[in-house]
Amino acid sequence: MFSRRQFLLASGGLGVAALAIGLLPKFSTGTALISDASAAEAFEVTHSDSEWHAILSDEQYEILREEGTERAYSSPLNNEHRDGTFLCAGCQLPLFSSATKFDSHTGWPSFWAPLDKAVATRQDRSYGMSREEVHCRRCGGHLGHVFDDGPKPTGLRYCMNGLALKFEPKAV
Repeated sequence: MFSRRQFLLASGGLGVAALAIGLLPKFSTGTALISDASAAEAFEVTHSDSEWHAILSDEQYEILREEGTERAYSSPLNNEHRDGTFLCAGCQLPLFSSATKFDSHTGWPSFWAPLDKAVATRQDRSYGMSREEVHCRRCGGHLGHVFDDGPKPTGLRYCMNGLALKFEPKAV
């Protein structure tokens, strides 16, 4: 029978081992989630944490800078059907055209293709899953994930957090 101390030591060792092989998310010295790939990336738009907090709402900061996820069906952009462009909420880079938006019935704004050179992807192995994370190529803000169950012509579903985006209607 393990004592409480032995149990805690063994649990801590398993946690360190899981982190080392990539089963748990990695954290920076702050609170923001950070992967090995993002630590090596350099972005055109950079700000300190305090500057990001001043630019973004608390909810946007959690998603864009800490790789959070909003609750399904909570974003008004999920039901946005006007012609226009979806921009990064962090740096205003145009990311998606409304022409590629579709209703994926998942609760998040979904697109079958981004605008040219707007987003970048990297492997996300957090929470014991392997997914393709999508981030803004200019500021590195976390947008969501891309899956291979979308409609033609690409067969992709860019499942985005609405709080990571801003909508700009097409000028009339």
